[in-house]
Amino acid sequence: MVKRSRIVAFLIFIVVMGAVMGATTKDVVNNIKLGLDLQGGFEVLYEVSPAKEGQKIDQKALTSTVEALDRRVNVLGVSEPNIQIEGENRIRVQLAGVEDQNQAREILSTEANLTFRDANDRVMMDGTDLAEGGAQQTFDENGQPIVSLKLKSAEKFKQVTQEIVNMGAPNNVLVIWLDFEEGVDSYQAEIVKPDPKFVSAPRVSEVFNQNSVSITGSFTMEEATSLADILNAGALPVKLDEIYSTSVGAQFGEQALTKTVFAGLIGVAAVFLFMIAYYRLPGIISTITLTVYLFLVLVVFDWMNVVLTLPGVAALILGVGMAVDANIITAERIKEEIRVGRSIKSAFKAGNENSLSTVTDANLTTLLAAAVLFYYGTSSVKGFATSLIIGILASFITNVFLSRWLLSLFVNSGTLDKRPGWFGVKKSDIHDLRDNIDTLDLTTKFDRFDFIKGRKKALAIFGTILVIGMIVLAFARLNLSIDFTSGTRVDILAKESLTAEQISKEFEKIGTPTDDIVISGDNRDTGVAQFNTALSKEKIADIKSHFQKVYGSEPNVSTVTPIVGKELAKNAVLGVLIASIGLIIFVSFRFEWRMAVSAVIALLYAAIIIIPFFSITRIQVDLTFIAALLTIVGYAINDTIVTFDRMRENMQKRRRIKTFEDIADIANTSLRQTLGRSINTVLMTAVTVVAVLIFGSESLLPFSVALTVGLIVGTLTTIFIAIPLWVEFKHKELKKKGTINTYKEKRVRSDEPQV
Repeated sequence: MVKRSRIVAFLIFIVVMGAVMGATTKDVVNNIKLGLDLQGGFEVLYEVSPAKEGQKIDQKALTSTVEALDRRVNVLGVSEPNIQIEGENRIRVQLAGVEDQNQAREILSTEANLTFRDANDRVMMDGTDLAEGGAQQTFDENGQPIVSLKLKSAEKFKQVTQEIVNMGAPNNVLVIWLDFEEGVDSYQAEIVKPDPKFVSAPRVSEVFNQNSVSITGSFTMEEATSLADILNAGALPVKLDEIYSTSVGAQFGEQALTKTVFAGLIGVAAVFLFMIAYYRLPGIISTITLTVYLFLVLVVFDWMNVVLTLPGVAALILGVGMAVDANIITAERIKEEIRVGRSIKSAFKAGNENSLSTVTDANLTTLLAAAVLFYYGTSSVKGFATSLIIGILASFITNVFLSRWLLSLFVNSGTLDKRPGWFGVKKSDIHDLRDNIDTLDLTTKFDRFDFIKGRKKALAIFGTILVIGMIVLAFARLNLSIDFTSGTRVDILAKESLTAEQISKEFEKIGTPTDDIVISGDNRDTGVAQFNTALSKEKIADIKSHFQKVYGSEPNVSTVTPIVGKELAKNAVLGVLIASIGLIIFVSFRFEWRMAVSAVIALLYAAIIIIPFFSITRIQVDLTFIAALLTIVGYAINDTIVTFDRMRENMQKRRRIKTFEDIADIANTSLRQTLGRSINTVLMTAVTVVAVLIFGSESLLPFSVALTVGLIVGTLTTIFIAIPLWVEFKHKELKKKGTINTYKEKRVRSDEPQV
């Protein structure tokens, strides 16, 4: 009866959880907010500077500016804008789903300092004389769109018009300016131009006793409405300089989301199939908990109102490969305990106990790197870091506690007694418990390899590879994107195949020629053009409008100033350094400083070697590359941590180290015991990354390539750098001490009886 009740409990959980997920997943997914890179939109980073001489940019001024920008965003009809103050003098605005991006840029950046001036540029009235909500789009007697302004005081307008009338022709004009620049602009200079900077200059031939005035001009309906909206939103209290911007067309966002989700499904399916085939019942349990993990992450995204970006989707997919690590570690430990002759129940208990600290340490190292990534990353990178952090926490809950509980229902039911095949263990591989075989003595598939014997050659080879890579890097340099060099990038999407010559001609038509054009996409339907300067918002508006007409799809346009490019590079280096220092402290605390230094040198090698690899392959380095670099810093050390954890366990069993052979044996044995787990874990993570690389959005190419190379190199550096370095450090300690105690002596409590 007890056996049956546990199996029934397992089945009830599957049915109930499946029903909950089936009933709510669609709503949860629909509720998650998509970033502008997935649904289209506009993002801009402004540097705030004084609008008037002597003005201070303090927190109050920034807050007032955010409020003014928020009023303007309301005009655009964006439901959930994201406007944030960054640092001491910057404001970032994100408008996902905004339809008219050119209008959004214009409405946000126009200072809207309204002034009424005479022909000599003397201020007669300004925006403070405008009644609240006093601007309205109307029509003149000829049916042409105009803007009607309602003023606060009819008496003041009477005095102003009296002064203008007294000036006499041809100077009896009331010049209406928006953002007049003192010492730069003038009516006399602009009047002779075909397209003057002032908004309107109506002639005043009589005194008006009313409180309204009309702004006339060659307005379209949209232009007149936009001007009225800007004036009603009020003038900005500061000056805004655009130092970074990106705009994504809706078609680009939709395509990126579809392709990346498809890649994720392929990657996750491959992980599930491998786990079931290799680990049998624990593999089946892991597929259940990984499914719950994905659902739980999406629910948390919904609850926290997290904005899901394209790198965030990639992090979600990558999280499956990383989350399975806990299941693999536990399954491998259970298999070892079964092989030494323990019963299924005893093996399950011992395997879980022995794997918990390893899984905890491995997750904490990745969490540390993700936190650094979040702190130093920009908006899209923060999205990746947010997904990674949520994924790590969710995976720990589901793939540690939930997996163990579900598997325990089967184990404790007794149905698995004397059925080691359900755990992937052959009966011929199981020893008799009476033989007192320890896990330290178990044979592995890698026993014929001596990883320590050729350690110095291995260190020399890896060092040589790094030196050659650095020499190549010094000459070839990196193919940096505008994220680091500054400039403008335009991504064009068409319904047919494109050629570089074709796109080049289109740019020449609008006066922005460039030869830096690359064609990509499965059907060669995507073109990427780059400019080495940050184009003006007027040029960007021309580009977006032109290519929308030509190809029926609004292009993506990103601009980066030199200021932002330098900061991104600096933050990337700083992030890697801080993450490395944090990992040294953590590993020293959990293990010992020799392991910490060895592990960090190995992970830095894994991260640094990617840089010359990108130099050789000429793959462009962009923001997602930085996300990959810091992910490698956090994740590459996982493999080293797992091996060190086994080494610590094997050293404690040995109790004392007396010779170099003891050190080498501990290192070799630990590597052999954990190498199968390392290969499987990296394989599962690599499968998800490669799926994104092959089937995902082209914009994630640098990210996917960097992660794939980093994961593979990270495993190799554990074997050929981290462990050999530790062996050398430990050998020096042995020479100094003569004998190394590897166990903690039990402290005798004062209330315990003593002999």
